[in-house]
Amino acid sequence: MSDASADFSLEAFRAAQPRISGRARRTPLIDVAPVRENPAPGARLLLKLDNLQPTGSFKVRGACNTLMTLSEAQKRAGLITASGGNHGLGVAYAAAMAGCPAVIYLPTSTPAEKAEKLKSWGAEIQSVGAVWDEANLAALARADADGLTYIHPFADPRVIHGQGTAALEILDDAPETDLLLVAIGGGGLIAGVSAAAKAMKPGIKVIGIEPTGAPTHYKSREAGAVITLEKIETRAGTLAPRRSDPLNFDLIQRHVDDIVLVSDADMERAARWLWYELGVAAELSGAAAIAALMTGAVSVPEGSTICAIVCGAGTDGMS
Repeated sequence: MSDASADFSLEAFRAAQPRISGRARRTPLIDVAPVRENPAPGARLLLKLDNLQPTGSFKVRGACNTLMTLSEAQKRAGLITASGGNHGLGVAYAAAMAGCPAVIYLPTSTPAEKAEKLKSWGAEIQSVGAVWDEANLAALARADADGLTYIHPFADPRVIHGQGTAALEILDDAPETDLLLVAIGGGGLIAGVSAAAKAMKPGIKVIGIEPTGAPTHYKSREAGAVITLEKIETRAGTLAPRRSDPLNFDLIQRHVDDIVLVSDADMERAARWLWYELGVAAELSGAAAIAALMTGAVSVPEGSTICAIVCGAGTDGMS
C-alpha cells in the first residue's frame, strides 16, 4: 500500500477538509483547566476530542476522505478492511453513508461491544487471528477473491490525508500550540498529524506514544527500518499491530520528534483521570497521550501550550 510519490504538502491535507465536511465532525478543542490534578503543571493543556466523532474515533476522517475518492464502481463492489475495531467502524460508517456493503475482518481480541457496534452499521463481521496482522491477511485474500475494494487502516495516502485534518483544526483553533501528543497504532494518525502540523507550523514538536507491550514504531525507529514484533502484550488493541508500513515509517521518521512508551496500567490511570476530572470516556488508546504526561515520559516546558489528541472513546480503561 506504500506510495513514495504521494503528496503530503499542506495543500494535500487542506484538500481533504471539504471531502470530509458534513461526514466527519470538526471536534472540540478544550482547555483542561481548571482541574484538581494537572498532568502538565506549568503548561496549558488542550484536548482534541476526536472521541466525539461518529463511531467514537478519528478513523472516520481517513475512511470518509478515502470514500470520496472512490469511483462508483469501487463503491458498488463493496468495501473491505481489517481492523482492531475503530478503522472498521470508520469504514462501516463511510459505507453506510454511501449505501454500499462493508466487510470488516477483526482479530479475536476485539472487544465484543465494537463488534456489535459494527453490526449496527450494517457491516459483515469476520473474526480471524489473534492480532490485526492475521486478520488483515484474511481480508486481503477475501478482497482478491470477491473483487471488494480494500481500504488499508493506515498505509494509504488518502487515509493519512484524512487523519491529518485533525492537526489543521488544532492549529487553526490554537496556533500557539507548541507540542502535539499522539498515540500510535499502525501510524496513520501520527503520520498525517505530524506531516500536516509541520507543514503548517515547522517549529511545532510532535511526540508519539505506544504501549510497552506493542512498541512497533519505537523498535522500528531503533532499528532504522520497519520491523515485525514477535508478540503483542497489551490490552490496547487499537495500538497493537505487529508491523507497520514503510510509508508510515518514513513520514514518522521525518516529522515525529520522539516516541515514548506507556504501560497498560498507565493508560488505565489516565483514562480514569479523563473520566473523573472531565467526564471524557476514553479507551486505552485515547488516554495514551495523557498517560505520557502523567508518567513524566514527556517533559513539559514551562509556559508551553500542549495538545493531546483523545483519539478514541471507550470504557476499557475503567475496568
